[in-house]
Amino acid sequence: MKLFVGLGNPGPRYASTRHNIGWRVIDRLVSDTGARNISKSTFEGELYRHGNLFFLKPTTYMNHSGRSVQAVKQFFKIDTEDIIVIHDDIDLPLGAIRFKRGGGHGGHNGLRSIDAAIGRDYLRVRIGVGKPEYKSQVADYVLHDFASEETEHLDALITHAAEACKALIDTPLDEVRTRYSRKGLTD
Repeated sequence: MKLFVGLGNPGPRYASTRHNIGWRVIDRLVSDTGARNISKSTFEGELYRHGNLFFLKPTTYMNHSGRSVQAVKQFFKIDTEDIIVIHDDIDLPLGAIRFKRGGGHGGHNGLRSIDAAIGRDYLRVRIGVGKPEYKSQVADYVLHDFASEETEHLDALITHAAEACKALIDTPLDEVRTRYSRKGLTD
């Protein structure tokens, strides 16, 4: 079993923001696999299933994502090592993709919440969304839509991230890193 978790915030206001890139990858995976919705209110999120694959979009808002992940993990008895969290990362250039197991949350409140709920041994698919000029601008930056010149690259970025996630199902992590890591949009 594998649980893919895309981080984001619910509602139309946040749908196209940098913070919701994880949700957009989950939407692509659900579409690609034909997964069916099996959501329950106790999951605190939209949950889809295709065989032994689960795709979760927590609807708790970013800061409480761990509650949703923990509820699904416990209900289906999914090992922490089989959880893959897809999230925005301001420490990576726009379009970069990296893979990491464990480690710190780097100030990301969604990861902080998940760490507190289930520990740190899950795999992360880090998607670079660029960085604002000043640290004080981070909250506004991630909660705003991508710039118009960036949106033309988003579909290809989301497709690439979804393909990487599908590869993680049965391909060793080192091989996925080699094939799918990117340094930016032009990589």
